[in-house]
Amino acid sequence: MLNAKRIFSAFVNLFVIQLFILSQASAGLIGTQQEIEMGKEVARQIEEKYPLLDDAEVQARIDRIGKNIVAVCDRPDLPYTFKVLDVDEVNAMAAPGGFIYVYSGLIKLMPTDDELAGIIGHEIGHVVKRHSMGQLEKNLGISLIFGGIFGDKGKPLQSIALSAISAGYSRSDERQADLLGYQQSVKAGYNQYGMLMGLTKLYELNPKQRNDLFSDHPEASARIELMKQYLAEAHVTPTVKQIDANAAQVVDGDWSLPAIHTGVGATGPLYRAYLVAGRLYDIKNLENYSKDKYEIREMGRDLAIYYDDRNVVTVTSEDAAFYEVSVRTLADRYMESLRNWSI
Repeated sequence: MLNAKRIFSAFVNLFVIQLFILSQASAGLIGTQQEIEMGKEVARQIEEKYPLLDDAEVQARIDRIGKNIVAVCDRPDLPYTFKVLDVDEVNAMAAPGGFIYVYSGLIKLMPTDDELAGIIGHEIGHVVKRHSMGQLEKNLGISLIFGGIFGDKGKPLQSIALSAISAGYSRSDERQADLLGYQQSVKAGYNQYGMLMGLTKLYELNPKQRNDLFSDHPEASARIELMKQYLAEAHVTPTVKQIDANAAQVVDGDWSLPAIHTGVGATGPLYRAYLVAGRLYDIKNLENYSKDKYEIREMGRDLAIYYDDRNVVTVTSEDAAFYEVSVRTLADRYMESLRNWSI
């Protein structure tokens, strides 16, 4: 049994050690090489449990997106790898040291690179900010504290590391990763609305389908509102007005494009509108912007509106059928609106 003197001494030590741990956690008690070695072990266990997707094209796509974001992140020198798990589940994860995994179910849900860039940027954000390492350092400190009080030798470091990773991230960590996902994906050249699109799709999932990316419904809503706040603070316009569950419109003050009522493949009206709004934001910030540079190009049965070599919006036969006009007539309406847009 512990005597009173030992208990008193232990709690004094506990207080001192807690202060030490909290101050050292940000500085990094665990070195970069240790972090990488832990990540390799976690990656090995993940790949023992889940099969990798045998699709060179999809793998190349994820590699390309990941490397684009790594090039603009604050820890570009880690040995990042990006792999696709052949699991029909909507999820992604980051092991320490930069070992990123994307589930095939997530790729099916998010067909555009812009959406995936936001989510991959989110996972890279966890690595950049050492979120799992921070949790591990705290867990390691607690293990040392209880070892000092109770004479426990403590768990092996690897066991503590895996416990920290599997426990998930705090709300503040997730929000910080969201912000980095947005900032890094935009810096890498992806759509301003890509991260918001990804978060919104995760929010719309059936609760039974939600995993680590978005398991807490109230917090999910708060994270979406924060992302909208980041976009507003960055003065990203045009914006998107959701008319109803099946229609959305690109707007900028009193100006607007014709509303979008139909989807294209897995991209519904709201997400098509976000893509158009993000493209227009980039276009209006180009040097020597001119409304005369918009043009219509044929794409099979559809017509696409371009600004120089940038696709702005594709007007489909389904879009035209909703308005009961020809594809050419609806494309002309878009062209008229774009040329009347005052930036």
